[in-house]
Amino acid sequence: MQNIITLVLGGGQGTRLYPLTKYRSKPAVPIGGKYRLIDIPLSNCINSGLNRCYVLTQFNSVSLHRHIRSTYSFDAFGGGFVEILAAQQTLDNAAWYQGTADAVRQNLRYIEQPDIDLVLILSGDQLYRMDYREMIATHRQSKADVTISAVPVYPEAASGLGIMRLDESGRVIGFLEKPKTLKELEHIRTDPAWIDAHGLDSRGRDCLANMGIYLFNRDTLVEVLRKTDYRDFGKEVFPASIRARHVQVHLFDGYWEDIGTIKSFFEANLELTGSHAPFDLVSPGMPIFSRPRFLPPSRFDGASVRQSLIADGSLIGEGAVVEHSIIGLRCTIGPNAVIRDSIVMGNDFYDLPDAMQKNQANGLPPLGIGEGSVIEGAIIDKNCRIGRNVRICNEKGVLDSPESAYGMIRDGIAVVPKQATLPDDWTL
Repeated sequence: MQNIITLVLGGGQGTRLYPLTKYRSKPAVPIGGKYRLIDIPLSNCINSGLNRCYVLTQFNSVSLHRHIRSTYSFDAFGGGFVEILAAQQTLDNAAWYQGTADAVRQNLRYIEQPDIDLVLILSGDQLYRMDYREMIATHRQSKADVTISAVPVYPEAASGLGIMRLDESGRVIGFLEKPKTLKELEHIRTDPAWIDAHGLDSRGRDCLANMGIYLFNRDTLVEVLRKTDYRDFGKEVFPASIRARHVQVHLFDGYWEDIGTIKSFFEANLELTGSHAPFDLVSPGMPIFSRPRFLPPSRFDGASVRQSLIADGSLIGEGAVVEHSIIGLRCTIGPNAVIRDSIVMGNDFYDLPDAMQKNQANGLPPLGIGEGSVIEGAIIDKNCRIGRNVRICNEKGVLDSPESAYGMIRDGIAVVPKQATLPDDWTL
């Protein structure tokens, strides 16, 4: 596996995830209480025996750099690494990354090393668990130039995805981005019997969606990027490769979610709290790695907790109620507070006694959720100070609202931004 290099694309400004991306890049957004999105593809790589990884970033990348530096360290004898390739001015190029393909083009010198045969390209903002060795086997057995991973979906989900058309051998011969009509779908649908015959239970699904996971022969990738000015893999490089190259499909039928919007982020997180969650964080054979923090166990003082995930170092006060929610690291929830259907990301540090006294004298609430506060259907970003008897509930069903110092509503979900302070008795 040493002849394979992985590129994880950090994405653009992350405007659809704003305000969670106000101070961080998309791959650095916390997920599941104690992880970050970047931990998903990098853990998949490590579990697949791939330990030569570059992460391409551009926007708000400081916290991502810090997380990767403190998490992914390999021994000196294995040759493994996870390195950041941030956009930078060079003698060859003085521009920012102009898209996913352009980001790779600007870093071709790292790909053109003599010991690299294959290049795996991943997205940094998806939630799934995959053994890439199976995809590599598909690529080699089919003698393809490019292999793309695809997941079967029902026709009603196809309008938001790129859908592929195959021949009998599994070679991709057609592609349509976000088909809108039944006529368009008819030209690119795949016979469910073909999917069944290749080891997956189609369950009536007859559309194969592009997962944004690509495996290139190194020379093919270099040639495509050097001879064209394509900026995007999904919209330009992949469709052009279908016409000129052997592009093979690799079928995948596990959980896969693109965390691209506030709504998808919110729903994917809360799905993790169920006893039969579609994506199980517990997987002894393929764990999710993250930064070791050496925090104490969480403590519950007479609280009621149902169908929730509670991360390390948290304190939930007497009489508090937590239902169908995710509580992040070092989170303090005051007595009789109520958290329902919400994500509370926790804190990067604890309040020290001297700082608490100083903040109290200045009228600032302590870090965490104050006594008697009610939070329903909301996202509370890190290091927020929520006072006593605060009420954050979108009871009027507002879909979107303008941004303020206290937060905003996006996709019907109230989002309190990082480091915000909400005074006692504040109401959304």
